[in-house]
Amino acid sequence: MGKAFAKPEPLSDNMTHYCPGCTHGIIHRLVAEAIDELGIRERTVGIAPVGCAVLAYNYFNCDFQEAAHGRAPAMATGIKRVRPDLVVFTYQGDGDLASIGMGEIIHAANRGEKFTTIFINNAIYGMTGGQMAPTTMPGQRATTAPTGRDTDLTGMPVRMANLLGNLVTPAYVTRQAVLKPQQVNKAKKAIKKAFEYQVENRCFSFVEVVSTCPTNWGLTPVDSLKWAEDTLLPYYELGDYKTPDED
Repeated sequence: MGKAFAKPEPLSDNMTHYCPGCTHGIIHRLVAEAIDELGIRERTVGIAPVGCAVLAYNYFNCDFQEAAHGRAPAMATGIKRVRPDLVVFTYQGDGDLASIGMGEIIHAANRGEKFTTIFINNAIYGMTGGQMAPTTMPGQRATTAPTGRDTDLTGMPVRMANLLGNLVTPAYVTRQAVLKPQQVNKAKKAIKKAFEYQVENRCFSFVEVVSTCPTNWGLTPVDSLKWAEDTLLPYYELGDYKTPDED
């Protein structure tokens, strides 16, 4: 009888540094499974961000580059244009992508660059100490908003999938979550589809994943899942926001 469950080859044996209850590890595995199933590991290049996943290159058995804060899409653009035979993906958090990197991701998507972005939305800056991110919810506390996000001063949270989905350039843009097993399965399918569109040289692809940050939210891992389900998902609605077949 064969193995029912095994570590995908694109994942290394290194223990991650993520906090207990963090869902980065789940998403890493989904990315690795997609790469494994498509047989593209030998020609895959990942771009690590500045953020909690800054050490992602330690956890994947494929080529990796480290980008300056927010600049992963620019680096991915350069690699993909010079070596279009490679499969290139960026792995970025909301502080990295939706704040300092907003200009980078908007223009890469609008140009239709043929790489894939995995965007982790946990509504806060993680690595740097729990500061308010562009995705932080109204009233949600952060170290730079100790009484909660004041939307009169900072505006409403940015919904990246909605924003990119409204660009005219063909793309695959979706928002998924990893809070429940059913959501994990759907996120896996979306990530694999994003890579498939790139392999087919179809379009830019973007997968936003609603995630958790128990440490900076000040919650237990279980309570973090419930808070994300009750608070984030009504605002960050799941589903496809754009597919290349629509254009």
